[in-house]
Amino acid sequence: MNKKIHNKLFVAAGFTLACLPAARLAAQPAPAPAPKPNIILILMDDMGYGDIGSFGSKKNRTPNLDRMAAEGLRLTSFYAAPLCTPSRAQFMTGCYAKRVSLPNVIGPMSKIGISSKEHTVAELLKQQGYATMAVGKWHLGDQPGFLPRKHGFDNYFGLPYSNDMDGGGTKKAQHPPLPLVRDDKPIEVITPDGQDHLVERYTDAVVKFIRERAPDSKNGKPFFLYFAHTAVHKPLHPGPNFKGKSANGDYGDWVEESDWSVGRVLDTLRELGIANNTLVMFSSDNGPYQLKPNMGGVAGPLRGAKRSTYEGGIRVATLAWWPGAIAPGSTTAALTGNIDILPTFVKLAGGAVPADNKIDGVDISPILLGKAKESTRTVQYYFSSNTLQAVRQGPWKLAIAKQNEATSAATGTPHKYDPKFVPILYNLDTDIGERHDLAAQHPDIVKQLRALAAAMDKDLGITGLGPGVRAPGRVETPVGLWVPGYKPSKETLAAHYDTDEE
Repeated sequence: MNKKIHNKLFVAAGFTLACLPAARLAAQPAPAPAPKPNIILILMDDMGYGDIGSFGSKKNRTPNLDRMAAEGLRLTSFYAAPLCTPSRAQFMTGCYAKRVSLPNVIGPMSKIGISSKEHTVAELLKQQGYATMAVGKWHLGDQPGFLPRKHGFDNYFGLPYSNDMDGGGTKKAQHPPLPLVRDDKPIEVITPDGQDHLVERYTDAVVKFIRERAPDSKNGKPFFLYFAHTAVHKPLHPGPNFKGKSANGDYGDWVEESDWSVGRVLDTLRELGIANNTLVMFSSDNGPYQLKPNMGGVAGPLRGAKRSTYEGGIRVATLAWWPGAIAPGSTTAALTGNIDILPTFVKLAGGAVPADNKIDGVDISPILLGKAKESTRTVQYYFSSNTLQAVRQGPWKLAIAKQNEATSAATGTPHKYDPKFVPILYNLDTDIGERHDLAAQHPDIVKQLRALAAAMDKDLGITGLGPGVRAPGRVETPVGLWVPGYKPSKETLAAHYDTDEE
């Protein structure tokens, strides 16, 4: 083409575009926003750091979790809390359990529970248009105002507390026989035989929820599913299809049944074609129960167990899976924890965490998505009940109080704070088993970590309740989740003693 003619055409085209009415240009369709991801959080109860294959187990067969790790991300420095209720409070609120006044395990008919003033991850995701459901163990209070539907969940199906908190079925029982709850109502008593089928029943409910909310269904919108297993908390109740099938007794049987459950969830996502728009995270509420032999798991290379602030009690095996978004076969040792779940999920959903309540967690989505190697949260505080026992920054962990092993009845009682205790310093990069005190060699690090503890003392308190502690939910006259026909006499109920602790 003649160069002069080409230039004239070019100028003419530019003139034509420039003269188009503004309204016509504005009418061009904007690119569609990226769909909000579905989010599933699968939480085990009392599973140890070393109980699945991708974290070193040689005893338990966990092919589905191993595949999840191979297709996703292993988080090897993910922290929970030493016990059930505190850890679940942290997952739900993004706060250390002490901040929301749930630092201890609460039992049936407790006067305290999660406060209505706290923002839960379910509540904040629901505000972003998510359908929400909780399946399994709740353990943040069994009073009407404490149950899941009052805290952002559309529906609930599961046990309101631990499977060993069975009041029995006699007329002298001071709290209910183990109730299975649907939404807000107890629908049946779960007997020991009934516990054998809990994993299967929970998994059926989860799969049903997912299918009803797949994109090709009438309810096609993003969903948040909180799947909190009763397994592998004592008493051990593997299902009949798994009992006696592992090489690790009832505990191994139940681990392997839980692995089957995870596989069924992931297979459902693949079948429905929504795996690439679904983040699934797998974790545990604390380390393994070890106060009685053959009743719990192992912490792998870590020292301590459930109830302990040694790594084995509070560091938990955690996986993140999101095909196409999370790099397969990846691992991060970045400092992360269950207090980071709320801000992370809310950010991925396109929301923002309200500023009215201080939280302790941060958004770790850049770590999950491979955009950052380190977290913006650089400090981990280790609380046992209301006592701060240790502080970690980088590889350094300073014990400021005597820690218990919690690996036998003799070591299972938490130690009281002793102001004369000489701090012990560990380098977790070179001594993950916490055996070598390096305090004498690194007084500067000791000073630095003690300053962090002092800063926390001004917020939540090292032993007492600091100004940053908020009140829990509270009722004066708790009621039980009694299935019709099981409620005892008024005299028996009046004798109920609430310890608010395990």
